[in-house]
Amino acid sequence: MSQQEAELKVLGAYPQIISGKKYVLSYGKRKTAVARAVITHGRGLYRVNGVPVELYPIELARQKMLEPLLLLSEELRNSIDINVSVQGGGVMAQAYAVRTAVARGIVMFFENPVIKRLFNEYDRTMLAGDPRRTEPEKWMRYSARRFRQKSYR
Repeated sequence: MSQQEAELKVLGAYPQIISGKKYVLSYGKRKTAVARAVITHGRGLYRVNGVPVELYPIELARQKMLEPLLLLSEELRNSIDINVSVQGGGVMAQAYAVRTAVARGIVMFFENPVIKRLFNEYDRTMLAGDPRRTEPEKWMRYSARRFRQKSYR
């Protein structure tokens, strides 16, 4: 494996060539949300669960999902189509999962180490993900760490 191939290896993104066209399948996770992205050559369409991301109702989640595209140049942004399916988790966890899946897919699609370095410098969790999960609830407690309140009088 050459230096460039080793530098471009991204976990969670798989390039494929089907009938002469390049596809990249990538995934991202955040808490219990899982997003799967398919990136192909196109004209700049970006859909999340079949809905254009520009019509997504929650502003902060929309901005998080658009971050990987906003870091790219205009011509690169308009040369790919992105279709994402996401399920599980809450609104922001889904947004972060979509963001991770899209960023990983873009790095593998363009095979450019500059893009990977740009994403890592901007925010490392775009490619690496966030390993934090909720702690399970313990026996005879209200939550993972809360005990019963003790009465002294």
